[in-house]
Amino acid sequence: MNKIFIVTFVAISVLFSFDLSAQQNDQKQRNDRNAMREAFEAKRNAFITAEMGLTPEEAAAFIPLCDELRRKKFEVGHECRMYSRGIEKKENPTPEEYTKATDVCTEVAMKEAQLEKEYYERFKKILAPEKLYKYREAEMKFARQLMREGGPRGDEHRREQNRNNNK
Repeated sequence: MNKIFIVTFVAISVLFSFDLSAQQNDQKQRNDRNAMREAFEAKRNAFITAEMGLTPEEAAAFIPLCDELRRKKFEVGHECRMYSRGIEKKENPTPEEYTKATDVCTEVAMKEAQLEKEYYERFKKILAPEKLYKYREAEMKFARQLMREGGPRGDEHRREQNRNNNK
């Protein structure tokens, strides 16, 4: 009877340690992703601030609104991304599924345009027209630069993905 208890206890302890280890790894990955996202956002905001020639006061008022707009657009786009991923995962999507995904993504684009309009009205209260114009240019210039560099995570991310895929 004692041996059964000891074996059961050891087995449960081992399983619990695996679960705890997996949870710690998940938390570390989330922390790493959050740190990478925050570094990327800081880089983007610094680039935009410099490109637009914002004063510290303008940046303090403008950048949080930009971040808020991006966050809201990201949230609005969630449904489109989910439908698109669903289509990509299916072997033979039906015409109805393609139509639904396209309709959802079109609706998302309209919501994003409405958000942009709403926030540009708010931006106008903070920035001169010239700087507001430079904002769009700065966003596009940053995106082009990002594409040339290989995305927000660059070569290190690709190397890590290759290492994981080769395991």
